[in-house]
Amino acid sequence: MIHDIVSAVNGVLWGWLLIAMLILAGIWFSVRLGGVQIFQFRHMFSLLKGSSQHDKAGISSFQALCTSLSARVGTGNLAGVAVAISLGGAGAVFWMWVIAFLGMATGFAESLLGQLYKVKDGNGEYRGGPAYYIQQGLNKRWLAIAFSLCLFLGYGFIFSAVQANSITDALNHAYGIPTLHAGVVIIMLAGVIVIGGLRGIARFSEWMVPLMGISYVLVAIGITLLNIEQVPAMLYNIITSAFGLQEAAGGAFGAALKHGIQRGLYSNEAGSGSVPHAAASATPNPNHPASQGYVQMLGVFLDTMVLCTCTAMIILLAGGSQGEQMEGIRLTQDAMAFHLGGGGNDFVAAAISLFAFTSVVANYAYGESNLHMFKLDNRAGRSVYTAGYLAMILWGSMASLPQVWAMADMALGLMTVINIIAIVWLTPTIVNVSRDYLAQRKAGQTPEYRNGNCEIQGSTEQWRDN
Repeated sequence: MIHDIVSAVNGVLWGWLLIAMLILAGIWFSVRLGGVQIFQFRHMFSLLKGSSQHDKAGISSFQALCTSLSARVGTGNLAGVAVAISLGGAGAVFWMWVIAFLGMATGFAESLLGQLYKVKDGNGEYRGGPAYYIQQGLNKRWLAIAFSLCLFLGYGFIFSAVQANSITDALNHAYGIPTLHAGVVIIMLAGVIVIGGLRGIARFSEWMVPLMGISYVLVAIGITLLNIEQVPAMLYNIITSAFGLQEAAGGAFGAALKHGIQRGLYSNEAGSGSVPHAAASATPNPNHPASQGYVQMLGVFLDTMVLCTCTAMIILLAGGSQGEQMEGIRLTQDAMAFHLGGGGNDFVAAAISLFAFTSVVANYAYGESNLHMFKLDNRAGRSVYTAGYLAMILWGSMASLPQVWAMADMALGLMTVINIIAIVWLTPTIVNVSRDYLAQRKAGQTPEYRNGNCEIQGSTEQWRDN
């Protein structure tokens, strides 16, 4: 019965509803923000300078970027790309690029709001996210509660199960390690890290994410250079498959569009409302909400345009294509083994273990940040939440691939619908705060936000005392 419910909900969400919402929202914010992902492309890199500074209540902008990347960079980059190609063909990669480009503007908008409407919890730490800007900006507590519940379902429980499933499957495929045993080890390691709370997760992400990301990109570049003569044909295949232009394509266009956008969203999370939680926790430099919009926009670019493209290159250059059934991390492992021999399996097993494990611990932080909405940010509330989170990791380590992906798609879809409605509703605030930032830069000033700088919707608790 649960499977039937999940399938029915996904049929509504992903039967073009979310695809249309994501594309239209991306176009809307790209236009309203003046092509921010194009004309401010260099600026988002420049903000990394000095991004390691933070005060006692928050984490640094760099730590916030790494925390958001640790949640993004995981199963979606290695297994998700494989799922997209196996179900949608090479053309799915093109639509992943499209949704990432548009999603950069959407990600800017939601991260700006996350920083603008942040609050301090009982421990003196910054909290924020869609539930907070829905309640403070729109004064719609019922909608804020609905989002929080969807986020608990997704990031608190289901998404970590997906990551655990990919880790245990990869280790089982490479070394024959029983999934139950691997799942128990993941629980033990994750438990040790999440006890340290958001700051502990941020410190772990700060050194792990750059290390694993750079290593993976270097290997992918090496493979691409060794097969450089095949690259033009591969790119031609991506473009023609994306629009169903190949002979006997059948429903290739629809499959490529659907699975490319679906897996692209799962990978970069732009518009889903997850990243604003990390953005809200940062102490921005410069001290302006828009700065976190630029920093997290960079995260969308690095996640999909760089890392997902690396995986796509590895799979397609090994002859990977659309098949009759869903393929996950094993398709990526087999493609890497094609290029590197027996060591390819080992490399992907190590990569997915690191990538997905960082996502597991970052997912915990996103769920924990919403305990404040229900007045459960205390020892008892955290204990119950942590127990459920760890139990779902164990379930995911042994569940079937289609089962966990279907539940993840449902949770992500519900979050995204609510969040996109909210950020579009808050467009005047996003545009005004963004213009205030750019106006100060144009005047040669270091941007600094103060209440009264520009007209916003609702009230901002934290910035009132700035």
